[in-house]
Amino acid sequence: MTQPTVGYIGLGIMGRGMAHNLLKAGYTLNVWNRTASRMDELASAGATPRTSPADVAAHSDIIITCVSDTPDVVAVIAGADGVLQGLRAGALVIDMSTISPQTTVDLASQVRAKGASMLDAPVSGGSEGAAKGTLSIMVGGDEADFNRALPVFQAMGKNIVLVGAQGAGQTVKLVNQILVVGNALAMSEALLFAQAGGVDVTKALAAVSGGAAGSWMLSNRGPQILNRDWRPGFTIDLQQKDLRLVLAAADDVGVPLPGTALIFQLYRTLQQAGLGHEGNHALVKALEQLARLEINAK
Repeated sequence: MTQPTVGYIGLGIMGRGMAHNLLKAGYTLNVWNRTASRMDELASAGATPRTSPADVAAHSDIIITCVSDTPDVVAVIAGADGVLQGLRAGALVIDMSTISPQTTVDLASQVRAKGASMLDAPVSGGSEGAAKGTLSIMVGGDEADFNRALPVFQAMGKNIVLVGAQGAGQTVKLVNQILVVGNALAMSEALLFAQAGGVDVTKALAAVSGGAAGSWMLSNRGPQILNRDWRPGFTIDLQQKDLRLVLAAADDVGVPLPGTALIFQLYRTLQQAGLGHEGNHALVKALEQLARLEINAK
């Protein structure tokens, strides 16, 4: 079977690694990014830069979008020179951003009106997972479209699950984000307590990481906290965008999320301090400010 030509729109902190892995898997790849210079790296690796999302769609069988927020997805799919302007009948659009579930359903309807199909397929695993091709991918849409897209997903991720109908992928991603920030808060409180308790925080982290308290967040971001390394796998600003979606969706269904709401407010204090570009594990800095204590492994 001939491989489909793939288009990739959005070459940010996640998209770059995902697009590179599609090239490594042998796909013919068209790319577009709002900041055009970000296409240079992919062009050097064999991708074809295109002039607009519409141009990507006109030359691709499967079109992937991975951009920052709901308005950005609306713009690249339904805006002027958006995917819909170049979309061919029978094509498949896959949005791998994290956006409003309802907007996803609305966009899918517009895609179907063009004789094409759409999946929502947000991801988890940070920039490391994007680069290594080990992302978790939660997919909403029709099973036939999922099966068609599966080889493409397998080039970018390892844990790939069709979780339900259109929009379900986005809902499950919000579930994921509740767990991510909850783990981040627990990690931050635990490491701060260890520091205040006078124990060796490096040894404390090693002792608990392999037991019932272990988590991806603790193993991957705990060492960064101890090293005062705030480089982002996922920025505070992007985390806040996702938490806004979580809290809005929770309000729609009438579910109380007091812990998540607290974390949102803690992140807000860091944004106000100009730290929105740092990794989401910098949540610990909000607690350090309250405790007037800094975690230090040295």
